Amino acid sequence: MRIVIGADHSGFEAKERLKKFLQGLGHEVTDFGCYSAEPVDFPDIALLVGEAVHKREFDKGVLVDGFNGAMPLAANKIHGIRAVGAYDTISARFAAAHEDCNVLCLGGKTHGELALQEMLKVWLSTPFEGGKYQKRLDKITAIEQRCC
Repeated sequence: MRIVIGADHSGFEAKERLKKFLQGLGHEVTDFGCYSAEPVDFPDIALLVGEAVHKREFDKGVLVDGFNGAMPLAANKIHGIRAVGAYDTISARFAAAHEDCNVLCLGGKTHGELALQEMLKVWLSTPFEGGKYQKRLDKITAIEQRCC
C-alpha cells in the first residue's frame, strides 16, 4: 500500500518510528514532514497529506500531532478526506469499518509506540463494511458538495 505520513513538531518523534514500522510491514511510505522537532504549523502538514490522498497519489494517509486533536480538525476541511482520530484499536477498527477513513490521525504524546503500531495495523487491515455506513458517508459527501 502507498501511504503518506506527516506530523507537526509534537508528533515528529512518533512519526519517525511509525514510518519505519509501516515500511517494515512492506508499505511504501512517503514522508511529507515535518522533519525535526522545530515548531511548525499543523494545518500546513495536514493540507499536504490530505490533498495527496484526495488526488489519489496515495492509498491512505497518517497524521500525527501531540494529542490527536489538531490534525483531524484541519484535514477534514479538505474535500473527500475522512480523517478520524484513533485512541485505541477499537476506534481504529471503526474508523476503517464504519467511516471508510482515508487519513488516520494519532496522538504521538498520548500513546506509546506499541499502542500506535497496533492502531495502525488494525486500521490498515480492516475493510470498509459499506451498507448503512455507505449511506451515511453519502450524506457527508452531499454536505461537502452543498457547503464547500
